[in-house]
Amino acid sequence: MKKINNNNLQSAKKTKNDEFYTQLSDIENELKHYKHHFRDKVVYCNCDDPRVSNFFHYFSYNFEHLGLKRLIATCYKSKSMDLFSQNDSEQAVCLIYDGDKNGNNVPDQDEIEAQLLDGDGDFRSDECVELLKQADIVVTNPPFSLFREYITQLIEYDKKFLVIGNSNSITYKGIFPAIKENKMWLGYNCVRWFQTPSGELYEAARSFWYTNLEHNKRNEELILWKTYNPDDYPKYDNYDAINISKVVEMPIDYDGVMGVPITFLTKYNPEQFEIVGATESEGKGFSEGLWHSESGVAQATINGKKVYKRLFIKNRKTI
Repeated sequence: MKKINNNNLQSAKKTKNDEFYTQLSDIENELKHYKHHFRDKVVYCNCDDPRVSNFFHYFSYNFEHLGLKRLIATCYKSKSMDLFSQNDSEQAVCLIYDGDKNGNNVPDQDEIEAQLLDGDGDFRSDECVELLKQADIVVTNPPFSLFREYITQLIEYDKKFLVIGNSNSITYKGIFPAIKENKMWLGYNCVRWFQTPSGELYEAARSFWYTNLEHNKRNEELILWKTYNPDDYPKYDNYDAINISKVVEMPIDYDGVMGVPITFLTKYNPEQFEIVGATESEGKGFSEGLWHSESGVAQATINGKKVYKRLFIKNRKTI
């Protein structure tokens, strides 16, 4: 097993090397929380080779259990093996599965309809957009280098989705506004280990499931116990907010704006908290007027020392 650091992932983004594949165990651990969303739905997996995809494997073998209506999967053709497919495919492929026909509860080869696509299978192509229009829910691990564009397309076509993205994606332009407006949120689990085409496991920077499917964790209330005092919660030099070093240390009685680590989103309950914005270092205008622009420093600072990425929130239920 090998470890991938952030430099590796940034390199992957620049070179469009997105060959990190999701383990079946991670898919099973996440999908078990959404079973009620899938009955009579068309699922589309549009960013991995359906012939070897663990997403296609999961949904085809759990087709009847989930009560699916149809499963569709497509892959990008990959002569140079540098994008979505781990096979050296000369042509993009679409597989369609409508469930078990012979009663053995196994997706046999003759029950799966295989089609060659006219184009390259890119999720932005006309062919794949037409398939997207047929789908109710999209579930996959989209290419790291195209995550913003991928999510924008799903929101544009008003699709339900459950997809994997790097933790840094939270503050991307086009991603954070959707989170702030409750158009998407984090799923149950994070993902740390990915598989390469050669079968090796790599530990990457933490990634999250991003979704607009409701789940029980989103309704859990975060238990707070500390009370506010200015010594423990200093104000930023350049933002109208106090700093919270750790999510569990948020004061229960403070009704103003708080700057919290982006990991707060793993505990975010929209009934308990309001997301106000984020630091200007993450996007112009993200702070919604909290930033003192005359400071000239977009990253939050305390006594001149920069603080890592912050989201700004308010507690809806202060005592």
